[in-house]
Amino acid sequence: MSPPDSDTARLPAQTVARWFADEVKPHERSLRAYLRSVFPGFPDVDDLVQESYVRLIRARENGRVSYAKAFLFTTARNAALDFFRRRRVVRIDSVEDISKVGALEESPNAAEAVNRQQELALLAAAVRQLPVRCRQVMTLRMLYGLSHKEIAAQLRISDQTVKAQLAKGMRRCAEYLSARGVS
Repeated sequence: MSPPDSDTARLPAQTVARWFADEVKPHERSLRAYLRSVFPGFPDVDDLVQESYVRLIRARENGRVSYAKAFLFTTARNAALDFFRRRRVVRIDSVEDISKVGALEESPNAAEAVNRQQELALLAAAVRQLPVRCRQVMTLRMLYGLSHKEIAAQLRISDQTVKAQLAKGMRRCAEYLSARGVS
């Protein structure tokens, strides 16, 4: 008899392999499509998928996975965001005025930090609600910091389309946030 999912003991390889084949592998195609749509400029989706699998299997071994698909998609999104956070390191010698970096600001208290996290979660939800092309343009501009020209070249659309999609995305995100009490 195979151990239950909540068992924290090391699971036999066959049990993990069967669980992976039944519960995880069927979602690989939709995971890749999701990652390409939400993070169109991500350098290597294959690495991200593999990293997500590793994190998922480790979490399952610790008994923290109750619904594999949801955990897999959340883990993949978090792994991509981790990549972008690491990439946004500011070189000290490139900063003329250290106060521009924001390192000297007071750190927020717990309530402000929770509030900011909730607002970021709402913003992420607002972006997920956007049409695919609009979401791609917004992601490339806001997350990757690409110029209008770079976005147009990458997505093979005109500069005017980029501008229109950005305006549409900003307006819809503002409406989404406003409807939920965030100014």
